[in-house]
Amino acid sequence: MRQASVYIDSAALQYNLNRVKQLAPYAKIVSMVKANAYGHGVKDCLAALKTTDAFGVACLEEALEIRQLGYSQPITLVEGVFSQDEMTHVIAQRLECVVHHAQQVEWLLTHQEAYNALGLKVWVKFNTGMNRLGFKSTDIIGVIERLKSAGFTCVLTMHFANADTEHPLNAQQIQQFLAVKQACEPILASCCNSASIYQYPELHFDFVRPGIMLYGATPFADKDIHALDLKPVMTLSAEIIALNQIQAGEHVGYGSTFTATTTTDIAIVSIGYGDGYPRAYIKPNFVAIGQQLVPVVGRVSMDMIAIDVSNMQVEIGTPVELWGKQRLVDDVAVANGTIGYELLCRLSNRPQRKVI
Repeated sequence: MRQASVYIDSAALQYNLNRVKQLAPYAKIVSMVKANAYGHGVKDCLAALKTTDAFGVACLEEALEIRQLGYSQPITLVEGVFSQDEMTHVIAQRLECVVHHAQQVEWLLTHQEAYNALGLKVWVKFNTGMNRLGFKSTDIIGVIERLKSAGFTCVLTMHFANADTEHPLNAQQIQQFLAVKQACEPILASCCNSASIYQYPELHFDFVRPGIMLYGATPFADKDIHALDLKPVMTLSAEIIALNQIQAGEHVGYGSTFTATTTTDIAIVSIGYGDGYPRAYIKPNFVAIGQQLVPVVGRVSMDMIAIDVSNMQVEIGTPVELWGKQRLVDDVAVANGTIGYELLCRLSNRPQRKVI
């Protein structure tokens, strides 16, 4: 059987959740498990996250999967409902809604008695400058006052556009958020994602919303997970399936983009872009064999990559880490001009998945 595998380290996931608790000891934790737990497989992650206060998902289908798996924690739909008929499921499954446009408010008000009877909160999204979702400052106070007068418990929420870096918009977003929070008191509040949990401890408020940090990847361009005291949860692994020795002047792979300058030992590994491994590396890329980094050479194919194993003791069947504890997914992302989030989320279903 082809040995391309994804290993999910439950202990590492629990460790990272505990890091959130250490960093934000007075806030409740809404663990973000959208996009199939950032590609890790939601069914493989929930047990390790069972001590979280709540879950966050992008859509109703993701919330229903959590309920079907038997978890009863509050679940927040971070994009709200997409149509009025979804409100029936919201009530039946005790889901909490974000509202970010006027129509969602009307749908919610239609179900106010049933929603409030369940003690559910409504998360009111404030567009403080990211300009994706949310009510502008001219409208949001009126929306919150209307919801509160209808008996809803409101959470004022926003999303930082640049929490991972120093940017002038950060201060503007914070200023707007604090002003509206003060104007709407008493009100619950939430504005911290993974990066801002680290950057702005004074803004943890009632709820924090860790995402990528739970999975042991960094939200920052200039801090790796060792600096953040996180552990990688996913290991993507494959095996050597062929060994070739080529001479100076010979090539490897499609397009003959790699040319040997001397006698070179090449190993072929059973992984490719059909599994979700990135194809277009723009900087030197590496895999790990044991604790040694080994260069990828030539083009990544659908099912295979080539690596230079000159002066190494390897054989057919030798395991190769594409990313994990030795070769961090964030470093693979940098080599491919992207971010760890994308690599984790775009894995295909072909690799076997195992929880360890």
